Parts: sequence; C-alpha cells; structure tokens
Amino acid sequence: MRTVTASDANRNFSGLLKDVASGESILIVSRGTPVAKICPIDTKIDRIAAKESLLLRLSRQNSTGRRDWTRDDLYSG
Repeated sequence: MRTVTASDANRNFSGLLKDVASGESILIVSRGTPVAKICPIDTKIDRIAAKESLLLRLSRQNSTGRRDWTRDDLYSG
C-alpha cells in the first residue's frame, strides 16, 4: 500500500483515482497521522448487497396492486 500526504493527494487526486482503479490501495496521511484509505471496490459484492437491500425494502412496502395514480400524484405533496 502506497502512502501519500494529504496535500499531495489534493494536488494529484485524479492520478490517485487512476491508480486505485488499476488495483492499488493508497493510505493518506495528514501530519504523519493516517486519515483515509482509498482502495478499489469489489463491484460484484456491491451489486449483490445493493440487490439484497432493494429486495428487502420492496418486501417491506405495502403493495395494493393499484395503478390508478398519475404522474402528478407522484410529485405533489
């Protein structure tokens, strides 16, 4: 894991993002103290978690099956 200072991260943020996108993890320090870590995400796990969250939220909603609302009904309120 590469370490960079906060000021260097600020100046070169887009470059850091490119490095992270290629798989590198970066630790950001401010005055010698670690304050953040930028690391690649596992998109497959994120997609699975998002799907499970959505299905849980949908299962908790009351569904009447009615479709007699209009677009204006959605945005009024």
